[in-house]
Amino acid sequence: MNRRLTRKVVVGSKFVGGSSPISVQSMTNTDTRDIKATINQIKELEENHCDIIRCAVPDLQAAAALKDIINNINIPLVADIHFDYRLALESIKSGVSALRINPGNIGSIDRVRTVAYAAKERQIPIRIGVNSGSLEKDLLEKYKKVTPEALVESALRHVAILESINFNDIVISIKSSDVNMMIDSYRLISQKVNYPLHIGVTEAGTLWRGTIKSSIGIGALLSEGIGDTIRVSLTGNPIEEVRVGREILKSLGLISSGIQFISCPTCGRTQIDLIKIAKEVEDKLKDYPKDIKVAIMGCAVNGPGEAREADIGIAGGIGEALIFKKGQIVKKIKEESVVEELIKEIENM
Repeated sequence: MNRRLTRKVVVGSKFVGGSSPISVQSMTNTDTRDIKATINQIKELEENHCDIIRCAVPDLQAAAALKDIINNINIPLVADIHFDYRLALESIKSGVSALRINPGNIGSIDRVRTVAYAAKERQIPIRIGVNSGSLEKDLLEKYKKVTPEALVESALRHVAILESINFNDIVISIKSSDVNMMIDSYRLISQKVNYPLHIGVTEAGTLWRGTIKSSIGIGALLSEGIGDTIRVSLTGNPIEEVRVGREILKSLGLISSGIQFISCPTCGRTQIDLIKIAKEVEDKLKDYPKDIKVAIMGCAVNGPGEAREADIGIAGGIGEALIFKKGQIVKKIKEESVVEELIKEIENM
């Protein structure tokens, strides 16, 4: 697929936009003022390959806490600012890599400019985060309801404020919990600016529903070349956001690191407990660091073919399975030994 070429922005140790890899973001759900808990959660996210982390900044104490947090983590930190522009200024002093502000609630144009001047001095990018739940009143009156056109106009209005002081280190997000509105909004903004886009379905829901909505919304845009950094918004552990985000990228061939996992849906021909086997293998390999394609197939119809396409895999029989490696049969094993033997073969590769 051809990616839309955007301006490249530096976010700490990462690049966002241009030809840079699409980064996966998440947001802590700890109290930012609890420095130890926040550091611990970020370190867990780092271990799960989160590229950029965002922290809520509800007050000045949280803004000041960011300094200690930043000194103990290895990925860029974005300060999430609402309502009080002074929180952005204090976060900049603490050394954040970027700011996320919602222009609809940050205050007057002068306050936005004050934040922008301070960010420009430190070469800190600003993400303009427009959200369907906090659209400006005059735009709601103009369009009668929340529409993609209204959301894009809101974003462009605040891009213009930053551009008026020659501030161009901008990332834009236009989020909605409505998947179609989110897709249409990003398509529209991508035709009007070349700033990098942070894409996601906001308030997508719990792990099950949120994963489906996010995969549709984010996946549709990425398949069209739209999007430079992503966040999957789930009600749950932020680690799941990162795992889902990376799986979306892997499914589209946008990253290749880690496990590619193939398993059949099972049918009446399946003679082993493939659902149990697939779940156990997936759990054991969830943190496997190497690029490898694993196929867990239930029978001899598609099993051998899929297993040959994978680096390693199994094809089930009656209470047993064949292990394939690089298209060659390695061994036949009993059902009760499948997981143990397969993992052993993978570790020996």
